[in-house]
Amino acid sequence: MDADVPPIHSLLLAALFATAIVLAWRLRAGRRRRAYARLLDAADAFEARLRIVRAQVGSGDGDPVREALQEMLRQRLWLQQHGGRAGVGALDAMRDSIEQAQARVDRQLAQLALARAGVDA
Repeated sequence: MDADVPPIHSLLLAALFATAIVLAWRLRAGRRRRAYARLLDAADAFEARLRIVRAQVGSGDGDPVREALQEMLRQRLWLQQHGGRAGVGALDAMRDSIEQAQARVDRQLAQLALARAGVDA
């Protein structure tokens, strides 16, 4: 047997290792792509909801809708500047932040509805 030709076991092991690396990279890229898409979907949905609420409620001093829209703008700016390099954890954290902001606005809207119901009664 020629000493320059590696044994078939080594070739198979190298091919298996290369395949594992490619699969791991593709899985990671897929998770990141899905996290990025979920973040954009959450941001779009929340921004659309805020615009509807603003049209229904109006705006004034201490406007929670305005504050939430400004926060959304800051998050979109961060995403534009850092989203291409951000990992799955950072993207998920940003989506969680959007969901928390949405929950705050929902609470404020519920309080407003209660206050209006008390005034109308």
